[in-house]
Amino acid sequence: MSITYSTLSWSDAGSLSAFSPKIVPFGIPMNQFQFLNPNSSSSSCFGFSASLQGSSRVQLDSRLVLSKRSEALSFIVRSDHPQNADAPKQYSKREKKPFPVPIVDLRRAARERVKNNKDKPKRPLPPPKNGMVVKSLVPLAYKVYNARIRLINNLHRLMKVVRVNACGWCNEIHVGPYGHPFKSCKGPNASQRKGHHEWTNSVLEDVIVPLEAYHLYDRLGKRIRHDERFTIPRVPAVVELCIQGGVEIPEFPAKRRRKPIIRIGKSEFVDADETELPDPEPHIPPEPLLTELPPSEITPPSSEEETVSLAEETLQAWEEMRAGAKKLMRMYRVRVCGYCPEVHVGPTGHKAQNCGAFKHQQRNGQHGWQSAVLDDLIPPRYVWHVPDVNGPPMQRELRSFYGQAPAVVEICAQAGAEVPEQYRATMRLEVGIPSSVQEAEMVV
Repeated sequence: MSITYSTLSWSDAGSLSAFSPKIVPFGIPMNQFQFLNPNSSSSSCFGFSASLQGSSRVQLDSRLVLSKRSEALSFIVRSDHPQNADAPKQYSKREKKPFPVPIVDLRRAARERVKNNKDKPKRPLPPPKNGMVVKSLVPLAYKVYNARIRLINNLHRLMKVVRVNACGWCNEIHVGPYGHPFKSCKGPNASQRKGHHEWTNSVLEDVIVPLEAYHLYDRLGKRIRHDERFTIPRVPAVVELCIQGGVEIPEFPAKRRRKPIIRIGKSEFVDADETELPDPEPHIPPEPLLTELPPSEITPPSSEEETVSLAEETLQAWEEMRAGAKKLMRMYRVRVCGYCPEVHVGPTGHKAQNCGAFKHQQRNGQHGWQSAVLDDLIPPRYVWHVPDVNGPPMQRELRSFYGQAPAVVEICAQAGAEVPEQYRATMRLEVGIPSSVQEAEMVV
């Protein structure tokens, strides 16, 4: 069997290392050549035998043979995390939020559920649909509540050493020693300022969106009417989710049933008789509830080591709060309006006609309730990621090279905490940023 050669000399084999393995994968038939020991000094840079150094061309294949008896293996390069990604889309005020699950799939699943349960005895409802608390999620509800308190207290201290700028005309913020130069202001008289922001000092409510919901004494009770909207207290939405999950707060009591409800109709039920049950034991919380620090006790970290430790603890509290809230939302339903940011923690939304979003006159101010996702309950405020705080300022012409991250993550990153893997793509930490506009124009 003969081998066909070409005019390419093996001395130019070093240039082949620049080829992509997807384009030119290397493979050598072992009935003609063999590999040498990689520790041998006479082996080439590709690990081939020295007898190949004088040849001109070898047969190319999509496999790399390791030995005579070993099977052919392929090069597969995979990455679970992309190198760069865009921040989530921000929907305009004239655009309705999409359903988490398309309405066609919901109707199809409902028909299948009715078809499968036909001529079958009704099964008892599981908690929390039967009015009782899911006992296995009570410790998780306490952890989410305490994680939120730790996050607020730590952010108060970090914002004394990490500068956070807020625009005086719109709701955009920027984490850094000075504001970004991008013309993205959409506040009043933005056209007169040509889209420029006017940066001022910020507060904690600029970083964590103060999203509130109505507190329900009985989550299975009647829906809140429009004339009751001022008599029912409102609490932070995450706190209301934790209360329904089992957290006991004296200021916001909640009805705790010890027997499942008796369902009469689709929306009618009665409470079971609990008189024969013994007196309830005093509630012992799995862990003590934390409280927010008063303004007099908010002090900045004294050293750089304390700043880094505080940033890592803050980032951990942020992730713990979001992960725990996502698990609670699987059992305790949360509703969100498809037109405005209003959130309701409960099986059905309230009837208060206080929606002022696009075309609310056609809906008589009523909300368009749909299932909520985690970002509806805990909306992250995305800000531009500053590659180097002590370096040159951000340039307007290089906007496409900069990444974005939630404000909490950017504050912790600038304070010295390590960025979690799930945020590296949107922050574009693996993407090189040109040093000038002329260099950016050379990028293909």
